Amino acid sequence: MGLSFLSKHLPMQEGQPRVQKTPADIISTVEFNHTGELLATGDKGGRVVIFQREPESKTAPHSQGEYDVYSTFQSHEPEFDYLKSLEIEEKINKIKWLPQQNAAHSLLSTNDKTIKLWKITERDKRPEGYNLKDEEGKLKDLSTVTSLQVPVLKPMDLMVEVSPRRIFANGHTYHINSISVNSDCETYMSADDLRINLWHLAITDRSFNIVDIKPANMEDLTEVITASEFHPHHCNLFVYSSSKGSLRLCDMRAAALCDKHSKLFEEPEDPSNRSFFSEIISSVSDVKFSHSGRYMLTRDYLTVKVWDLNMEARPIETYQVHDYLRSKLCSLYENDCIFDKFECAWNGSDSVIMTGAYNNFFRMFDRNTKRDVTLEASRESSKPRAVLKPRRVCVGGKRRRDDISVDSLDFTKKILHTAWHPAENIIAIAATNNLYIFQDKANSDMH
Repeated sequence: MGLSFLSKHLPMQEGQPRVQKTPADIISTVEFNHTGELLATGDKGGRVVIFQREPESKTAPHSQGEYDVYSTFQSHEPEFDYLKSLEIEEKINKIKWLPQQNAAHSLLSTNDKTIKLWKITERDKRPEGYNLKDEEGKLKDLSTVTSLQVPVLKPMDLMVEVSPRRIFANGHTYHINSISVNSDCETYMSADDLRINLWHLAITDRSFNIVDIKPANMEDLTEVITASEFHPHHCNLFVYSSSKGSLRLCDMRAAALCDKHSKLFEEPEDPSNRSFFSEIISSVSDVKFSHSGRYMLTRDYLTVKVWDLNMEARPIETYQVHDYLRSKLCSLYENDCIFDKFECAWNGSDSVIMTGAYNNFFRMFDRNTKRDVTLEASRESSKPRAVLKPRRVCVGGKRRRDDISVDSLDFTKKILHTAWHPAENIIAIAATNNLYIFQDKANSDMH
């Protein structure tokens, strides 16, 4: 692969690692900002933790690339819909960073129903020397003010302030599965199982419905929307994926309601592979445009596929993530693992793709050399400066040393959420309630 990753394990709270794992600690989304200097994670408890990359210092010239906790805040609280008698989970489904316009950073976070826009600012100075207020902020007796002074800014310890700027509510009947910021930096879209809405970042009380696949009779429902994303360069284009394995590219210039797609990307099914599980495993769990905007990456249960926007008939590349599970689909159906939604990611140059698997394994595929590797995110492999060793799963027959049998895979340890730094070979892997940061040894001075 040409990638030899060094590791760092980040407990999700400052101080000591969490000893006891609770459902609220489980990481549900991971996202780098546009420069890669900040990394945000959301969890099932509604919290957002932001990590900042430490600048290289003269005393420790090799510390570049270390990420440390920058800010933690509660984004969503559990709610109750009294009209429908439904509990609304606080779990963060997605986080998306907005392109930086000034010194402050902004991000969108969403749970099943409500999207929030957060502003993250730094304060390292405080004003002193007020004329009408004392040091505690109380108003002075005006008769005691005999002279005027110019207030001055004094240095103080750095404070990171996070404030909610907008709350976008009541836009979705069904659970929100994805949000995507448009390249115009003014609008974004949010998708649930049956509809996609377009929002303006400055307007919270209304959104425009741009896709609606809800049938008049819900008994006629054959598919749901699973993910959606705007094109990185063309603000009029977006794609959404379905539970039937198809991708629909839509052009907002064609009509206000994009129910009629511009292009349909669908691979014809091989009749010899047809089984009871075919439709379930063909459901697309994630779709990502390449940075160039020319390709799309999709993940279904067993494969990742690369599609060319100019060719709808079939993907140009298909990579098997864990084909050894094909014989175990029955037991995976019984324990509900077959419904797990794995994400996928491009590297900065669109030459390598990454996605998660079971047993805390994650997979990388080099598009140029066609080589692939299986790596493991675990506490054993995450000692500082430890180099990750490739892992191998064997199905039967001869077993090499260090190989792991397919029957001994731990299906409770799954890597669903991954992110790749936009410019460098730094990856973030969420393994249940642990976050792992791996850095390419070749591109760092740490070895």
